[in-house]
Amino acid sequence: MAATALSTRWFDGRQPRAQVVRIRIDGDALVLLSEDTEALLRRYPLSQVRWPERRSHGQRQTDLPDGSLLQHEDSAQWDRWWADQGLREPAVVGWMQSWRTTLGAVGATMFLLVVGWQWGVPLLSSTVAHSVPAGLEARIGRQGMEQLERVFLAPSEIPLAEQQAIRERFTAAVHRAFPDGRVPRWQLSFHASRALGANAFALPGGQIVVTDALVQLLRDAPDVITGVLAHELGHVEHRHGLDMMVRAGLVGAVVGVVLGDASGFLAAIPATLLTQSYSRDAEREADEFAAFLLDRAGIAPAVMATFFERMQRGAAPRPGDAGAPRGPAAELPIAISSHPDSEERIRFFRDWR
Repeated sequence: MAATALSTRWFDGRQPRAQVVRIRIDGDALVLLSEDTEALLRRYPLSQVRWPERRSHGQRQTDLPDGSLLQHEDSAQWDRWWADQGLREPAVVGWMQSWRTTLGAVGATMFLLVVGWQWGVPLLSSTVAHSVPAGLEARIGRQGMEQLERVFLAPSEIPLAEQQAIRERFTAAVHRAFPDGRVPRWQLSFHASRALGANAFALPGGQIVVTDALVQLLRDAPDVITGVLAHELGHVEHRHGLDMMVRAGLVGAVVGVVLGDASGFLAAIPATLLTQSYSRDAEREADEFAAFLLDRAGIAPAVMATFFERMQRGAAPRPGDAGAPRGPAAELPIAISSHPDSEERIRFFRDWR
């Protein structure tokens, strides 16, 4: 088949105005001819020509090896000329023109995102969290504690003697449960917080925080306070706090890749960490650790049912505990508010062994 010539515009890169030329394929080369005299102007190897991708709309622009370019406004005419030359476009261009292929690609992408979110991110975050040196984890915890003290925490109003009694009771239980000392390092502190209500939570590095409202809620049940602290020590043991922070960072990185600008997302991470709970699997691991510790310390794990029952009742305090929280103020926004179902957890602790 004789090569068909096409009249088009050529920008030679030296002058701003386009020249009208004729182009055709000659063997393995693209040749440019003068529109008037058909004299040869240029000859380019086909392998060095950057052909335009076929699109539904818009002009076609071809980049040439010497820095000049062709522009053709009639895309349909260009596409017909292209097809007549027997040239082949990359397979990906054809895929982009197919709605079936596009839907398939979108579906595959969504599938990979779901798989990565469901299994990939948790596995990677857990691996990274358990690889962080203890010194770095402790420093992260201290920095997190400083931020919380500036925003959410105030000095405790619980008498020092009562604080020390709780600390000593928990220390004794840990020693009875783990006489070999194989337990992560921890530090217990008490704070008042109107924002957090009755709460206890653990930060990376072993810092465990108990709010005054939680002490008031369980003042008549010291073994239950020990159980709550054992649950938080379980989070320290499994590095759940650090895992959650790493996971948030991974999500931020993914958002940056997908959206191109993750600054807004990253700025919201501190608030996100303060309001979201651990995963249900992490909570179950912490519950198992607490039940094991209580059992080994000679305390019936079933005492933990008292805590959940009081939370379900709206945290009604004993007569005389006027400072104890009631209703919504007793919710646990960080540590326990989104734990597995309370009834399920009550059964777990009551049925322990």
